[in-house]
Amino acid sequence: MIRQPAVAGQFYPGSPEQLKEMISGMVDAEADKEDVVGLVSPHAGYVYSGPVAGATISRIKFKESFIIMGPNHTGTGKPFSIMSRGTWQTPLGDVAIDSEMAGYLLAKSSHLEEDHIAHQFEHSVEVQLPFLQYFKEDIKLVPIVLAHAAGTTFKEIGRDIAQAIKESGKEVIIIASSDMTHYEPQASARSKDSRAIEAMLDLDEDELLRRIDELNISMCGYAPVVALISAARELGASKAELIKYQTSGDVTGDFSSVVGYAGLIIKAAAMSPPVKLARQAIETFVKEGKVISPPEDLPPEMKGRAGVFVSLHRSGQLRGCIGTFEPTKENIAREIISNAIRSATGDPRFPPVAPDELESLDYSVDILTRPEPAAVKTQLDPRKYGVIVECGSRKGLLLPDLEGVDSVDQQIDICCQKAGIMPGEPIKLSCFAVKRYK
Repeated sequence: MIRQPAVAGQFYPGSPEQLKEMISGMVDAEADKEDVVGLVSPHAGYVYSGPVAGATISRIKFKESFIIMGPNHTGTGKPFSIMSRGTWQTPLGDVAIDSEMAGYLLAKSSHLEEDHIAHQFEHSVEVQLPFLQYFKEDIKLVPIVLAHAAGTTFKEIGRDIAQAIKESGKEVIIIASSDMTHYEPQASARSKDSRAIEAMLDLDEDELLRRIDELNISMCGYAPVVALISAARELGASKAELIKYQTSGDVTGDFSSVVGYAGLIIKAAAMSPPVKLARQAIETFVKEGKVISPPEDLPPEMKGRAGVFVSLHRSGQLRGCIGTFEPTKENIAREIISNAIRSATGDPRFPPVAPDELESLDYSVDILTRPEPAAVKTQLDPRKYGVIVECGSRKGLLLPDLEGVDSVDQQIDICCQKAGIMPGEPIKLSCFAVKRYK
């Protein structure tokens, strides 16, 4: 299927020459480029939001495909619509849909549905394409249009997108297409938008939803942005940057009723040395059967001695977790190597990791502080501290800040189950903190 441009000649010039000339005045070809997981980019007419979109897209290192999510302004089509086949046309040429990536998304998500009707006249995805084509002619696209729903739905879609990207092994950037406050005085729009931008910069989708509701922020693309943040966090991003903000009033000079436009990038996280070492240890052992040696020049976080747990996840599910309560090796680096290999090959709950699984594994390395006695439960906090429960020679441990574990009693019960400690038996409690690397 060929999707014809719906707003060429309205939101942006229909002539290729005029369009290129307009975009050239809105981008910065010399801007420093960042490796990004995703970005937020506005979708109004270029005369209004083009400088924000251009400045933002100028800052990214391009990858092979873009998943572009926009809100549904027309009300037509499926509520969570994805096109998995075909071509999108713009005055600058054709953009092919990445059918392989779209297939991964459809297989992973219980919400996304194949549909072209929602995309036929929707402008929020389309207006991003000429900017991308200006920098790279042979991009591929996965278009998604999201209607209104509960925030949890968009968080689930975001996590599904992240898992699909991981499983595909493809180089992908996610774009959330959104404008900010609509048709309010300049001071009000800037005030409200600053609160929403703060939450986006903190990569806190729940706080963003709360502020949108509490402050009545008319941000049309909140759904794509929530999905983006959820996906970015799942993909390990930890930092966002505001590139540019302006309003329509800054262009027209009429500040009585404006629309806000914000451009942000979400940066890809560099792999921490402990996680990099764990990954290298597992990949070398699984592929070659060899145990690696630590690097000669150890970073500070791997020089001392400490207990270490290495956790593996695949598609959001636990795939292995082995660790040591207290140090057994001469340094933390060797502790990581040993426990990483055991997590991949020696966890009795799972078969050994196979070579074809390696690309889809997520790693977490917890370096433990020395356990301290906890005389009473009030000293414990399931978010901050892990727990060790002992009864004679039996001992159970649970790491802190685990999904679904919200109380100290839950921590203690799980530890007792692990250690085979029956209800009513006398127990001794200890707690520890962890430095978690992902």
